[in-house]
Amino acid sequence: MLPLKMTWNPSTGLDLGFFTIHYYSLMFVIAFSLGWYLMKKVYKNEGVEEEKLDPLFIYSVLAILIGARLGHVFFYQTELLWQDPLSVFLPFRFVPEIEYTGFQGLASHGAAIGMIFAMYLYNKKILKKSVLWLLDRVILPVSLGAIFVRIGNFFNSEMVGKITDSNLGIKFVQDQYNKYEVQRLTGIPNEHKAYSALTDDPQFANYIAEIPYRFPGQLMESFGYVFVFLILMFVYWKTDLRKKEGFLFGLFLVLLWTVRFIVEYFKRAQVEGREDWIFGFNTGQILSIPFILIGIFMIVRALGQKKEPQY
Repeated sequence: MLPLKMTWNPSTGLDLGFFTIHYYSLMFVIAFSLGWYLMKKVYKNEGVEEEKLDPLFIYSVLAILIGARLGHVFFYQTELLWQDPLSVFLPFRFVPEIEYTGFQGLASHGAAIGMIFAMYLYNKKILKKSVLWLLDRVILPVSLGAIFVRIGNFFNSEMVGKITDSNLGIKFVQDQYNKYEVQRLTGIPNEHKAYSALTDDPQFANYIAEIPYRFPGQLMESFGYVFVFLILMFVYWKTDLRKKEGFLFGLFLVLLWTVRFIVEYFKRAQVEGREDWIFGFNTGQILSIPFILIGIFMIVRALGQKKEPQY
C-alpha cells in the first residue's frame, strides 16, 4: 500500500553503469512479454499454430506504438503537425532546438484504433479466421498490458491528477518542476543530481512545500484495469461466453473505457482549455464514449446470436 501524502521524485530508471533502463520502457517490455506468453496459452487452447504468434507480436507492437503516438498528436497536440512535424515520428524535439525527448505523448485511444486496424491486417494475411474471433482473444493481453503502461506513466510523473486534500494525494516533483527549472533552482547542472538535491537537501524544502498534492490518476487507472483483466480472464477461461463472437471484445470496450471515463474526473486535463468543453466532459471522456457504445452494441449482438460461429 502506498504511503499517504507522499512525495514522488523517482530516478529515471535502473542505472547499469553503461546503460540506463528507463522504467517507462521497462513497463512496456514487461507488458509485451507477458502479453506474448498469455497469447501463447490462448493459441494453444484454441489449437492455433504457434508459428502464427510471432507475427501477431510484431503487428501488435507496431500498431500500439504508432497508433498511440498518432492518437496523441491528432487528439491532444495537433499543432505538432505544422510546428514540429519531425517530432511526430522521431524521439526528438527540433523546435526551438534539437533535443532528445523520447516519445513524450502516447494516447490509449489512438493505440486502440491502431490495434483494431492491425488485427484486421494480421487476420487477413496470416490467421485467416474471423476478425472478431481474434479481437475476442487479443484483448486479454491488451488489458494486462494497460496495467503496466499506466504504472510506467506513474514513474514518469505523467498524467497526474487534480489537486486534492485527501490522503491519496501525492506531490509529483518532476511534474511541478521541469529539468530546466530544477537546474536553475538548485544551481546544479546535472539534471538527476538536481532532482535528488531538491528532495534530499533541506535548503530546498520550501520548493517542495509549494508542490500541491494531486490524485495519482495513473495508479487509479492501473488499479481499475486490474479488475478489467481479471473479469475478462474469468469470462474467457471459465464460461462459454467466449464462443459468442464479439462478446469478449464488447465487454472489454465497455469495461476499459468506463474505467478511463471515471478516472478522468480525477485527472488533470491533458490539454488546457479542453476540460468540461462538451457537456461537462473533457477530451478523454468524449473519446471514450464511442468505444463504450460500440462495446454495448457488440455485447447485445453477441448475446443475440442463435448459434455459435463455426471455424
